[in-house]
Amino acid sequence: MKEKEPFNDVEDHLDKVTGNPYKGSHKNTPKGIKIIGYVIIAFFVVLFITTIIGIFLN
Repeated sequence: MKEKEPFNDVEDHLDKVTGNPYKGSHKNTPKGIKIIGYVIIAFFVVLFITTIIGIFLN
């Protein structure tokens, strides 16, 4: 994905001052945070599937 280029110098300055972290890539995210995210997503997927199965078995 191509990095976001500022429209003008004002946007570039605002991004630098406010510390806008978006650069279009999340490759630098630490492994621990990625794993926690995957576990949380997997938990909700399993919860949803078991809820659907429970509704139909009831």
